[in-house]
Amino acid sequence: MHSEARDGERDARRAVPRTDVVLADPRLVEAARRLGRTTVKSVVASAQDLARRGGIEADAVADAAAAALPETASSLHRVINATGVLLHTNLGRAVLSGAAVDAMVAAAGPTDVEIDLATGRRATRGRSALLALAEAVPAAEAVHVVNNGAAALLLAATVLAPGKEIVVSRGELVEIGDGFRIPELLASTGATLKEVGTTNRTTITDYETALGPETGFVLKVHPSNFVVTGFTAAVPVEALSGLGPPVVCDIGSGLLAPHSRLPDEPDAGSALRAGAALVTASGDKLLGGPQCGLLLGRGGIVEALRRHPVARALRVDKLTLAALEATLRGPTTPTMTALATSYDDLRTRAERLVSALSEAGHDAFATETEAGVGGGGAPGVGLRSISVSLPEKYAIALRTNRPAVLGRTSAGRCLLDLYAVPAGEDQSLLDAVRTLRP
Repeated sequence: MHSEARDGERDARRAVPRTDVVLADPRLVEAARRLGRTTVKSVVASAQDLARRGGIEADAVADAAAAALPETASSLHRVINATGVLLHTNLGRAVLSGAAVDAMVAAAGPTDVEIDLATGRRATRGRSALLALAEAVPAAEAVHVVNNGAAALLLAATVLAPGKEIVVSRGELVEIGDGFRIPELLASTGATLKEVGTTNRTTITDYETALGPETGFVLKVHPSNFVVTGFTAAVPVEALSGLGPPVVCDIGSGLLAPHSRLPDEPDAGSALRAGAALVTASGDKLLGGPQCGLLLGRGGIVEALRRHPVARALRVDKLTLAALEATLRGPTTPTMTALATSYDDLRTRAERLVSALSEAGHDAFATETEAGVGGGGAPGVGLRSISVSLPEKYAIALRTNRPAVLGRTSAGRCLLDLYAVPAGEDQSLLDAVRTLRP
């Protein structure tokens, strides 16, 4: 009996088709052209191994491999953001607009990023994107773009305070994520931090006392990840700008102009009109564009930043420039669309999804929830939202689905918050849940 069983196992293994035979399947030939032979061969090997272990029949290897093919040659997976966090850092923050995606595709090949096609001569790199940014923030005399928000602040400190002091409130020495902290970032440039005030209260007198011949600039940082309430005091940019040294204002979230739904969120235009010499911000947050760092301010300062050797190491690529320009010139971004969505619209969508899921036998109902901006923007601001509530066991299955659906769990339920889910994704969300057994 044992010998017969082993013989049967060997026969089953021999029945598994050879790799070259499976790869000759037309579906896999096309996939190899699109994804690369190495990627497809790896998927085939997994299907063959599954057949050898008895998980599938030997003649189903090609079908299993075709079904398991990734969408792209990248290991990154598409995710539907149903967490209720609009700008989720772990999910890449802002969703790019269709215009931005199209611009990146167009710029993927040779493009006139640094050449004037009319004259055939070299031109300012990314001049169209820079012009679009300048037009979006008229209060800025000049603008520049680097690879992220931290890089913008790093460049400012490197140029404006080499071997000098940066005066900053203790209540604004924040951690910006993943263990990186503003004090350590600034100290790495060789500048010295001169802390003033206390965690909860800093006055104009604190700044005045700290200023001296060694002051490089006064730094104003928006505490974007937390809110201090109660017995507090802070000094606005307008008051700081009258002290003499230049004021660098790190607004963080990339809001270029005031937004009615986020009245307490600082914006670039207002900070510049209040007297800031330089504003730094991120492009992949409330601006709704690609990851980049924005520098906006006085012409002489921005030009000094642009010409510094470190700026070359921090420059952005052509895809980022293309996406940034399309974000600024194109239609409303998904981020701003979400902020403009009404609760009634969200409820209508939720009820439609719940109805379809209930008909399919799923335990689903709509429940009111609170969403947030995230990504270091509008801390403490709750956004009225609504979620599709499902059994908690759905969370893992949806997270490992394709496309992945990331929600959150609360009180024994899996909540799919619709605030950050574009309306056009509702069908994909519905299809993902329908693949699960009720």
